[in-house]
Amino acid sequence: MAVKGSLPAVGVIVPHLVVRDSAEAANSYTRAFAAKILYRSKSPSGKGEHVHLKVWASLVQISSEEPNQDQHVSNVLASPETLGGSTCVFQIGVPDVDAAYYRAVESGATPTLPPTDMFWGDRYAWVRDPFGHMWALCTPREVLTSDQVAERMQGEFGTEPSISG
Repeated sequence: MAVKGSLPAVGVIVPHLVVRDSAEAANSYTRAFAAKILYRSKSPSGKGEHVHLKVWASLVQISSEEPNQDQHVSNVLASPETLGGSTCVFQIGVPDVDAAYYRAVESGATPTLPPTDMFWGDRYAWVRDPFGHMWALCTPREVLTSDQVAERMQGEFGTEPSISG
């Protein structure tokens, strides 16, 4: 949707999250991730909303799930609450993982993986937002080669990776 002020650059992927209540999701993301609302409108049915957000430097769209509307869309789109889990993780680089994690948790996100220094060089954490979407928060601490990551993984887990890059 090309809306002035929230138009993504060519080639940029913009996640479009389906939630049961987009108004509450927009408020939650504003509290948890300092999101800015760029555009907001009622859905054509009048029962939900469509919202464009800026979350840090990324654009994100959210829409209310409307299972009894427009059958060609409702048959393929569902919220994580309806599905009973999320099918993806949204990873975002942040300046301070610990601060972002605690802000999200204080704003209603469920802690899933506390801030941890990972073998691949990131300070890394996971939270599940109140709508079932998973967010990975990361801050690079070291930039490693694929061989260094493989060596650390083998040292930590005793496994040999089958793919390198």
